[in-house]
Amino acid sequence: MTEALALNVENKGHVSAEDRLRADLYNFLGLILAAPPDQLLIDQTAGLTGDESEFGNAINTLARIANRTKPQSVASEFNKLFIGLGRGELVPYASYYLTGFLNEKPLALLRQDMARLGLARSETVFEPEDNIASLMEMMGAIIVGRFGPPASLERQKEFFNKFIGPWARHFFKDLEGAKNSVFYVGVATVGRMFMEIEAEAFRMSTA
Repeated sequence: MTEALALNVENKGHVSAEDRLRADLYNFLGLILAAPPDQLLIDQTAGLTGDESEFGNAINTLARIANRTKPQSVASEFNKLFIGLGRGELVPYASYYLTGFLNEKPLALLRQDMARLGLARSETVFEPEDNIASLMEMMGAIIVGRFGPPASLERQKEFFNKFIGPWARHFFKDLEGAKNSVFYVGVATVGRMFMEIEAEAFRMSTA
């Protein structure tokens, strides 16, 4: 976890193995997009293995990139992509992607939903809650029930369609094509494909 969120209740309810894997991937994306990965996270990423599917191949590609990545180089890359002088190459916030401005209606709607879920931003974090890392973390938390019962498929679908689906795939596509992306090209491809898989699964669900 990135500790960007204060999660109020730990839940021990049943979660399927498939949903735990989904939550793990959301949490991984949240962690690796929240701050430059340290050597431990880079090594863990290098150890990922996928199957022979297109998505599995994307995971294997990311692992190979991570195997050649050093903390210093990825920290510089992260700074150019997301921080920069004034702002980075990308602005990873839902409000910006959906309205062209920060701190707009998408953020207000997210805060309302967070309040209903008993979820609050950590007092040590000052950036808006609608950044991509926090939303990935929130989705992972909802799936496994880190602040209440594990969410139903219907509730997961509602959260995804409101706060992630409308823009996250576009963000990951932009990250794939960003001029400063090297390590994060691999992260972006995995993220984009995962968003496409999730969107299609929710579309086909009858929940």
